[in-house]
Amino acid sequence: MPTHFEEKLQRDIDEIRGELVAMAGLAEEALRSCLKALLENDRQLAYAVILRDQFIDGKEKQLDQLCQRFLARQQPVASILRFVYSSIKVNLELERVGDYAESIARQFLKLSRSPVEFPRERFVQIAQLSIPMLHDAIQAFVSQNEGLARRTIEIEEAVDVIKSDLNRDLVELFRRQEIPFEALSPLMMIARRFERVSDQARNICMETLYLCTGEHPKHPGSDQFRVLFVDESNASLSLMAEGFARTLGLPQFVFSSAGVDPKPVSEEVVRFMKGKGIDLSRTAPKAIHQIPDLDHYQVVVGLVPEVRRAFPKQPRKLVYLDWPIEDPARAGLTTEQRQAACLAAYGLIEAHVRDLVQAVLGSEAK
Repeated sequence: MPTHFEEKLQRDIDEIRGELVAMAGLAEEALRSCLKALLENDRQLAYAVILRDQFIDGKEKQLDQLCQRFLARQQPVASILRFVYSSIKVNLELERVGDYAESIARQFLKLSRSPVEFPRERFVQIAQLSIPMLHDAIQAFVSQNEGLARRTIEIEEAVDVIKSDLNRDLVELFRRQEIPFEALSPLMMIARRFERVSDQARNICMETLYLCTGEHPKHPGSDQFRVLFVDESNASLSLMAEGFARTLGLPQFVFSSAGVDPKPVSEEVVRFMKGKGIDLSRTAPKAIHQIPDLDHYQVVVGLVPEVRRAFPKQPRKLVYLDWPIEDPARAGLTTEQRQAACLAAYGLIEAHVRDLVQAVLGSEAK
Protein backbone atom coordinates (compact mmCIF):
# COMPACT_ATOMS: atom_id res chain seq x y z
CA MET A 1 0.00 0.00 0.00
CA PRO A 2 1.18 3.56 -0.71
CA THR A 3 2.44 5.54 2.25
CA HIS A 4 0.80 8.74 3.47
CA PHE A 5 3.63 10.72 1.84
CA GLU A 6 3.11 8.96 -1.51
CA GLU A 7 -0.65 9.60 -1.37
CA LYS A 8 -0.08 13.30 -0.64
CA LEU A 9 2.46 13.51 -3.43
CA GLN A 10 0.02 11.98 -5.90
CA ARG A 11 -2.79 14.35 -4.80
CA ASP A 12 -0.52 17.34 -5.39
CA ILE A 13 0.45 16.07 -8.85
CA ASP A 14 -3.20 15.43 -9.72
CA GLU A 15 -4.05 18.96 -8.58
CA ILE A 16 -1.45 20.43 -10.91
CA ARG A 17 -2.76 18.31 -13.78
CA GLY A 18 -6.32 19.38 -13.03
CA GLU A 19 -5.39 23.06 -12.99
CA LEU A 20 -3.58 22.71 -16.32
CA VAL A 21 -6.64 21.07 -17.90
CA ALA A 22 -8.89 23.79 -16.46
CA MET A 23 -6.66 26.57 -17.77
CA ALA A 24 -6.46 24.94 -21.19
CA GLY A 25 -10.25 24.73 -21.18
CA LEU A 26 -10.49 28.49 -20.63
CA ALA A 27 -8.04 29.12 -23.47
CA GLU A 28 -9.93 26.78 -25.83
CA GLU A 29 -13.24 28.43 -24.96
CA ALA A 30 -11.76 31.86 -25.66
CA LEU A 31 -10.47 30.75 -29.07
CA ARG A 32 -13.79 29.17 -30.03
CA SER A 33 -15.59 32.34 -28.95
CA CYS A 34 -13.24 34.35 -31.16
CA LEU A 35 -14.07 32.17 -34.14
CA LYS A 36 -17.80 32.46 -33.45
CA ALA A 37 -17.55 36.24 -33.11
CA LEU A 38 -15.72 36.40 -36.43
CA LEU A 39 -18.26 34.22 -38.23
CA GLU A 40 -21.36 35.82 -36.74
CA ASN A 41 -20.06 39.40 -36.48
CA ASP A 42 -20.74 39.30 -32.72
CA ARG A 43 -19.07 42.31 -31.08
CA GLN A 44 -20.50 41.46 -27.65
CA LEU A 45 -18.82 38.06 -27.70
CA ALA A 46 -15.51 39.66 -28.71
CA TYR A 47 -15.72 42.05 -25.75
CA ALA A 48 -16.42 39.07 -23.47
CA VAL A 49 -13.22 37.35 -24.68
CA ILE A 50 -11.20 40.47 -23.89
CA LEU A 51 -12.71 40.82 -20.41
CA ARG A 52 -12.30 37.12 -19.58
CA ASP A 53 -8.59 37.15 -20.38
CA GLN A 54 -8.03 38.32 -16.82
CA PHE A 55 -9.32 34.94 -15.59
CA ILE A 56 -6.68 33.14 -17.67
CA ASP A 57 -4.02 35.49 -16.33
CA GLY A 58 -5.24 34.78 -12.80
CA LYS A 59 -5.13 31.04 -13.43
CA GLU A 60 -1.56 31.35 -14.68
CA LYS A 61 -0.47 33.04 -11.45
CA GLN A 62 -2.31 30.50 -9.27
CA LEU A 63 -0.80 27.54 -11.11
CA ASP A 64 2.68 29.01 -10.96
CA GLN A 65 2.34 29.48 -7.20
CA LEU A 66 1.01 25.93 -6.84
CA CYS A 67 4.06 24.53 -8.67
CA GLN A 68 6.47 26.69 -6.68
CA ARG A 69 4.94 25.55 -3.37
CA PHE A 70 5.14 21.94 -4.51
CA LEU A 71 8.85 22.32 -5.31
CA ALA A 72 9.58 23.92 -1.97
CA ARG A 73 7.51 21.45 0.07
CA GLN A 74 8.22 18.14 -1.67
CA GLN A 75 11.71 18.76 -3.08
CA PRO A 76 11.03 16.18 -5.82
CA VAL A 77 13.65 14.41 -7.92
CA ALA A 78 13.87 12.65 -11.30
CA SER A 79 10.57 12.28 -13.23
CA ILE A 80 8.47 14.23 -10.72
CA LEU A 81 10.89 17.13 -10.84
CA ARG A 82 10.73 17.09 -14.66
CA PHE A 83 6.93 17.07 -14.48
CA VAL A 84 6.73 20.15 -12.26
CA TYR A 85 9.28 22.14 -14.21
CA SER A 86 7.54 21.20 -17.47
CA SER A 87 4.19 22.19 -15.94
CA ILE A 88 5.54 25.66 -15.20
CA LYS A 89 6.58 26.05 -18.83
CA VAL A 90 3.26 24.66 -20.16
CA ASN A 91 1.47 27.11 -17.86
CA LEU A 92 3.25 29.98 -19.61
CA GLU A 93 2.39 28.56 -23.04
CA LEU A 94 -1.30 28.49 -22.11
CA GLU A 95 -1.16 32.06 -20.81
CA ARG A 96 0.22 33.12 -24.19
CA VAL A 97 -2.66 31.33 -25.92
CA GLY A 98 -5.05 33.40 -23.82
CA ASP A 99 -3.23 36.52 -25.01
CA TYR A 100 -3.62 35.36 -28.61
CA ALA A 101 -7.38 34.96 -28.11
CA GLU A 102 -7.59 38.48 -26.70
CA SER A 103 -5.60 39.77 -29.67
CA ILE A 104 -7.93 38.01 -32.15
CA ALA A 105 -10.93 39.59 -30.43
CA ARG A 106 -9.37 43.07 -30.64
CA GLN A 107 -8.51 42.62 -34.31
CA PHE A 108 -12.09 41.52 -34.99
CA LEU A 109 -13.39 44.69 -33.34
CA LYS A 110 -11.30 46.70 -35.81
CA LEU A 111 -12.92 44.77 -38.65
CA SER A 112 -16.44 45.19 -37.33
CA ARG A 113 -16.28 48.98 -37.57
CA SER A 114 -16.88 48.65 -41.31
CA PRO A 115 -18.10 45.13 -42.19
CA VAL A 116 -16.22 43.53 -45.07
CA GLU A 117 -16.55 40.26 -46.96
CA PHE A 118 -13.62 37.87 -46.52
CA PRO A 119 -13.06 34.09 -46.87
CA ARG A 120 -14.55 33.02 -43.54
CA GLU A 121 -14.28 29.33 -44.39
CA ARG A 122 -10.48 29.63 -44.49
CA PHE A 123 -10.42 30.98 -40.94
CA VAL A 124 -12.66 28.11 -39.89
CA GLN A 125 -10.16 25.74 -41.47
CA ILE A 126 -7.14 27.07 -39.59
CA ALA A 127 -9.06 27.35 -36.30
CA GLN A 128 -10.38 23.80 -36.56
CA LEU A 129 -6.82 22.52 -36.79
CA SER A 130 -5.09 24.73 -34.22
CA ILE A 131 -7.72 24.54 -31.44
CA PRO A 132 -7.98 20.71 -31.39
CA MET A 133 -4.19 20.64 -31.63
CA LEU A 134 -4.01 22.62 -28.38
CA HIS A 135 -6.53 20.28 -26.76
CA ASP A 136 -4.60 17.18 -27.80
CA ALA A 137 -1.31 18.72 -26.67
CA ILE A 138 -2.64 19.20 -23.13
CA GLN A 139 -4.14 15.72 -23.07
CA ALA A 140 -0.78 14.30 -24.17
CA PHE A 141 1.00 16.23 -21.42
CA VAL A 142 -1.25 15.35 -18.50
CA SER A 143 -1.42 11.68 -19.55
CA GLN A 144 2.26 11.55 -20.57
CA ASN A 145 1.22 10.12 -23.93
CA GLU A 146 4.33 10.24 -26.12
CA GLY A 147 2.52 8.89 -29.18
CA LEU A 148 -0.23 11.52 -29.03
CA ALA A 149 2.38 14.24 -28.61
CA ARG A 150 4.24 13.12 -31.74
CA ARG A 151 1.02 12.88 -33.79
CA THR A 152 -0.04 16.34 -32.64
CA ILE A 153 3.29 17.90 -33.61
CA GLU A 154 2.78 16.65 -37.17
CA ILE A 155 -0.35 18.82 -37.56
CA GLU A 156 1.62 22.05 -37.13
CA GLU A 157 2.94 21.80 -40.68
CA ALA A 158 -0.62 21.79 -42.08
CA VAL A 159 -1.51 24.89 -40.05
CA ASP A 160 1.55 26.70 -41.40
CA VAL A 161 0.48 25.84 -44.94
CA ILE A 162 -3.05 27.16 -44.41
CA LYS A 163 -1.77 30.40 -42.88
CA SER A 164 0.61 31.01 -45.79
CA ASP A 165 -2.12 30.32 -48.36
CA LEU A 166 -4.61 32.49 -46.48
CA ASN A 167 -2.22 35.43 -46.32
CA ARG A 168 -1.52 35.12 -50.04
CA ASP A 169 -5.26 35.05 -50.78
CA LEU A 170 -5.89 38.09 -48.58
CA VAL A 171 -3.18 40.07 -50.36
CA GLU A 172 -4.69 39.10 -53.70
CA LEU A 173 -8.16 40.24 -52.54
CA PHE A 174 -6.62 43.56 -51.50
CA ARG A 175 -4.94 43.96 -54.90
CA ARG A 176 -8.29 43.35 -56.59
CA GLN A 177 -9.79 45.96 -54.24
CA GLU A 178 -12.22 43.42 -52.81
CA ILE A 179 -11.11 44.20 -49.25
CA PRO A 180 -9.88 47.61 -48.04
CA PHE A 181 -6.41 48.25 -46.66
CA GLU A 182 -7.90 48.79 -43.19
CA ALA A 183 -9.14 45.18 -43.18
CA LEU A 184 -6.00 43.54 -44.55
CA SER A 185 -3.81 43.90 -41.45
CA PRO A 186 -6.43 42.71 -38.91
CA LEU A 187 -7.31 39.69 -41.05
CA MET A 188 -3.66 38.70 -41.47
CA MET A 189 -3.09 39.20 -37.75
CA ILE A 190 -6.03 36.91 -36.90
CA ALA A 191 -4.59 34.21 -39.18
CA ARG A 192 -1.20 34.67 -37.57
CA ARG A 193 -2.62 34.34 -34.04
CA PHE A 194 -4.42 31.09 -34.85
CA GLU A 195 -1.17 29.81 -36.37
CA ARG A 196 0.70 30.82 -33.22
CA VAL A 197 -1.72 28.68 -31.18
CA SER A 198 -0.42 25.67 -33.09
CA ASP A 199 3.14 26.76 -32.28
CA GLN A 200 2.32 26.84 -28.57
CA ALA A 201 0.65 23.43 -28.87
CA ARG A 202 3.82 22.10 -30.47
CA ASN A 203 5.89 23.53 -27.62
CA ILE A 204 3.65 21.75 -25.12
CA CYS A 205 4.13 18.50 -27.04
CA MET A 206 7.89 18.99 -26.95
CA GLU A 207 7.63 19.31 -23.16
CA THR A 208 5.68 16.06 -23.17
CA LEU A 209 8.46 14.32 -25.08
CA TYR A 210 10.98 15.71 -22.60
CA LEU A 211 8.78 14.52 -19.74
CA CYS A 212 8.50 11.03 -21.22
CA THR A 213 12.11 10.57 -22.30
CA GLY A 214 14.13 12.93 -20.10
CA GLU A 215 15.77 14.33 -23.22
CA HIS A 216 14.99 17.34 -25.35
CA PRO A 217 14.14 15.80 -28.74
CA LYS A 218 15.97 16.78 -31.89
CA HIS A 219 14.23 18.54 -34.72
CA PRO A 220 11.94 15.97 -36.33
CA GLY A 221 13.04 14.54 -39.65
CA SER A 222 16.81 14.61 -39.24
CA ASP A 223 18.76 11.55 -40.46
CA GLN A 224 15.63 9.89 -41.84
CA PHE A 225 14.62 8.38 -45.18
CA ARG A 226 12.03 10.69 -46.77
CA VAL A 227 9.24 9.52 -49.07
CA LEU A 228 6.76 11.90 -50.75
CA PHE A 229 3.48 10.57 -52.20
CA VAL A 230 2.02 12.83 -54.91
CA ASP A 231 -1.27 12.71 -56.80
CA GLU A 232 -3.26 15.32 -58.71
CA SER A 233 -5.08 16.99 -55.81
CA ASN A 234 -3.77 15.61 -52.47
CA ALA A 235 -7.40 14.78 -51.76
CA SER A 236 -7.41 10.99 -51.90
CA LEU A 237 -4.66 8.62 -53.07
CA SER A 238 -1.62 10.47 -51.70
CA LEU A 239 -3.32 10.98 -48.34
CA MET A 240 -4.27 7.30 -48.20
CA ALA A 241 -0.63 6.39 -48.88
CA GLU A 242 0.75 8.79 -46.28
CA GLY A 243 -1.86 7.71 -43.73
CA PHE A 244 -1.15 4.00 -44.15
CA ALA A 245 2.64 4.46 -44.23
CA ARG A 246 2.58 6.29 -40.92
CA THR A 247 0.71 3.44 -39.26
CA LEU A 248 3.82 1.30 -39.76
CA GLY A 249 5.49 3.25 -36.96
CA LEU A 250 8.93 3.44 -38.57
CA PRO A 251 10.97 6.22 -36.91
CA GLN A 252 13.66 5.97 -39.58
CA PHE A 253 11.18 7.17 -42.24
CA VAL A 254 9.43 10.47 -42.95
CA PHE A 255 6.28 10.08 -45.06
CA SER A 256 4.53 13.11 -46.59
CA SER A 257 2.00 13.80 -49.34
CA ALA A 258 1.16 16.60 -51.77
CA GLY A 259 -0.85 17.36 -54.90
CA VAL A 260 -0.13 19.03 -58.24
CA ASP A 261 -3.30 21.13 -57.81
CA PRO A 262 -4.61 20.75 -54.21
CA LYS A 263 -8.35 20.35 -53.68
CA PRO A 264 -10.52 19.70 -50.58
CA VAL A 265 -10.09 16.23 -49.08
CA SER A 266 -12.58 13.62 -50.32
CA GLU A 267 -15.19 12.94 -47.65
CA GLU A 268 -15.60 9.37 -48.94
CA VAL A 269 -11.87 8.77 -48.47
CA VAL A 270 -11.99 10.29 -44.97
CA ARG A 271 -14.81 7.90 -44.01
CA PHE A 272 -13.07 4.90 -45.57
CA MET A 273 -9.76 5.62 -43.82
CA LYS A 274 -11.55 6.18 -40.51
CA GLY A 275 -12.78 2.61 -40.85
CA LYS A 276 -9.12 1.60 -41.08
CA GLY A 277 -8.35 3.47 -37.88
CA ILE A 278 -6.65 6.37 -39.71
CA ASP A 279 -7.95 9.91 -39.08
CA LEU A 280 -7.65 12.27 -42.08
CA SER A 281 -10.32 14.72 -40.88
CA ARG A 282 -7.77 17.37 -39.83
CA THR A 283 -5.66 17.10 -42.93
CA ALA A 284 -4.98 20.18 -45.07
CA PRO A 285 -4.16 19.49 -48.76
CA LYS A 286 -0.71 20.76 -49.81
CA ALA A 287 0.99 21.64 -53.07
CA ILE A 288 4.39 20.18 -53.90
CA HIS A 289 6.17 23.49 -53.30
CA GLN A 290 4.69 23.63 -49.79
CA ILE A 291 6.60 20.54 -48.63
CA PRO A 292 9.40 21.66 -46.27
CA ASP A 293 12.91 20.52 -47.24
CA LEU A 294 11.71 19.05 -50.54
CA ASP A 295 15.31 18.79 -51.76
CA HIS A 296 16.04 16.35 -48.91
CA TYR A 297 13.56 13.70 -50.10
CA GLN A 298 15.05 10.50 -51.49
CA VAL A 299 11.89 9.07 -53.12
CA VAL A 300 8.89 10.65 -54.86
CA VAL A 301 5.99 8.33 -55.66
CA GLY A 302 3.66 9.46 -58.45
CA LEU A 303 0.21 7.95 -58.00
CA VAL A 304 -1.26 9.40 -61.22
CA PRO A 305 0.47 10.06 -64.60
CA GLU A 306 0.08 13.86 -64.29
CA VAL A 307 2.60 13.94 -61.45
CA ARG A 308 5.62 13.18 -63.64
CA ARG A 309 5.26 16.56 -65.37
CA ALA A 310 5.96 18.23 -62.01
CA PHE A 311 9.34 16.45 -61.85
CA PRO A 312 10.77 16.77 -65.39
CA LYS A 313 14.37 16.56 -64.17
CA GLN A 314 15.06 14.65 -61.00
CA PRO A 315 18.06 15.61 -58.85
CA ARG A 316 20.76 12.95 -58.79
CA LYS A 317 19.76 11.62 -55.36
CA LEU A 318 16.00 11.57 -56.03
CA VAL A 319 14.30 8.36 -57.12
CA TYR A 320 10.95 8.79 -58.92
CA LEU A 321 8.52 5.84 -58.80
CA ASP A 322 5.29 5.40 -60.78
CA TRP A 323 2.43 3.72 -58.92
CA PRO A 324 -0.57 4.29 -61.25
CA ILE A 325 -3.71 3.67 -59.17
CA GLU A 326 -7.34 4.48 -59.99
CA ASP A 327 -8.50 7.51 -57.99
CA PRO A 328 -11.53 6.67 -55.79
CA ALA A 329 -12.45 10.37 -55.65
CA ARG A 330 -12.84 10.79 -59.42
CA ALA A 331 -16.12 12.16 -60.71
CA GLY A 332 -18.96 10.02 -61.99
CA LEU A 333 -18.81 7.20 -59.43
CA THR A 334 -21.74 6.05 -57.31
CA THR A 335 -21.33 5.68 -53.55
CA GLU A 336 -20.93 1.93 -53.91
CA GLN A 337 -18.36 2.34 -56.68
CA ARG A 338 -16.38 4.81 -54.58
CA GLN A 339 -16.30 2.39 -51.67
CA ALA A 340 -15.06 -0.40 -53.94
CA ALA A 341 -12.48 1.95 -55.50
CA CYS A 342 -11.24 2.95 -52.03
CA LEU A 343 -10.84 -0.69 -51.06
CA ALA A 344 -8.94 -1.53 -54.26
CA ALA A 345 -6.69 1.54 -53.99
CA TYR A 346 -5.91 0.87 -50.34
CA GLY A 347 -4.94 -2.73 -51.10
CA LEU A 348 -2.52 -1.65 -53.83
CA ILE A 349 -1.07 1.14 -51.69
CA GLU A 350 -0.53 -1.19 -48.74
CA ALA A 351 1.30 -3.74 -50.90
CA HIS A 352 3.48 -1.13 -52.63
CA VAL A 353 4.39 0.69 -49.40
CA ARG A 354 5.36 -2.53 -47.63
CA ASP A 355 7.55 -3.55 -50.57
CA LEU A 356 9.22 -0.13 -50.69
CA VAL A 357 9.92 -0.10 -46.97
CA GLN A 358 11.34 -3.61 -47.06
CA ALA A 359 13.57 -2.67 -49.99
CA VAL A 360 14.95 0.34 -48.12
CA LEU A 361 15.47 -1.52 -44.86
CA GLY A 362 16.99 -4.44 -46.71
CA SER A 363 19.49 -2.25 -48.53
CA GLU A 364 20.49 -0.57 -45.28
CA ALA A 365 21.04 -3.90 -43.62
CA LYS A 366 23.63 -5.01 -46.16
